[in-house]
Amino acid sequence: MAELRFDGKVVLVTGAGRGAGRSHALSLASRGAKVVVADPGVAIDGSGFSAGPADEVASEIKAAGGEAVACYESVSEEQGAAAMVQAALDSFGRLDAVINNAGIAKPERFEVHTADEFRRMIDVHYLGTVYVTQAAWGHFMQNGGGRIVNTVSEGAMGTLPMMTAYGGAKGAVIGLTLALAAEGPKYGISVNGFAPRVASRMSSPTVLGHVHDLPPERFSPLGNVFPPELCSPAAIYLAHEACPLNGAMLVCGGGQVMRMGFKQNQGLTSANLTVEEIAENIASIADMAEAADVEVGMASRS
Repeated sequence: MAELRFDGKVVLVTGAGRGAGRSHALSLASRGAKVVVADPGVAIDGSGFSAGPADEVASEIKAAGGEAVACYESVSEEQGAAAMVQAALDSFGRLDAVINNAGIAKPERFEVHTADEFRRMIDVHYLGTVYVTQAAWGHFMQNGGGRIVNTVSEGAMGTLPMMTAYGGAKGAVIGLTLALAAEGPKYGISVNGFAPRVASRMSSPTVLGHVHDLPPERFSPLGNVFPPELCSPAAIYLAHEACPLNGAMLVCGGGQVMRMGFKQNQGLTSANLTVEEIAENIASIADMAEAADVEVGMASRS
């Protein structure tokens, strides 16, 4: 198969200064894309600021013969999100795809989490994705389409403890992704999700040791198993115009890629459904062995 190139295309990557975002940006540039490297250089909890990470990635792309522009705005602010899209238009005259990758983390037990920590996760993960996508959406509508790749997480599926704030916010991103996928095709816009399995600041041995209440050194080998470069291929593919998917979520990392999603079974039908009937049939109601995928946009076509 021929290499999937991005020659002449412009892609905005948020959180592109480090980790998976950096890997996405470098891979896109190596395939011919012009890249907006958006990153305010914050700490893992969202505090602070540094132009360094975005500048370093943009400089690395340019040194390799590619084209890139650094942007230091925050996705948690509407004007910042709009400025990222405008940076693409001002620097390169167009925008073809967005990878919403920016994120923060502060894993903690539910009873310890503060309301402000929940709000911060929503501001960055969910509203940040909303703001950047909305800033790009109108442009895509006017220009015949585009591609949105939203970074979701298996953490929203209850796979780990201490994920109520982070996983809850990522769950909101999943809902947004699938709901937007039902609207996008009308304008030639595809919207998909990408869940990285990656060793990063947000999944460092120290963080994972805290989450699992185990010695951090137990998780040190994961850095070799899940480098950022092995999660990026799925995100890059979803951003390419050749990808036929819409409303799909791909998990990728460690040399493996798979699809995750929602399923629904036939359940129980009764003309006069009662609590007792549910109790009597709960085993078959809960059985997902023959469940089918929930189809994006299904309700609008019924």
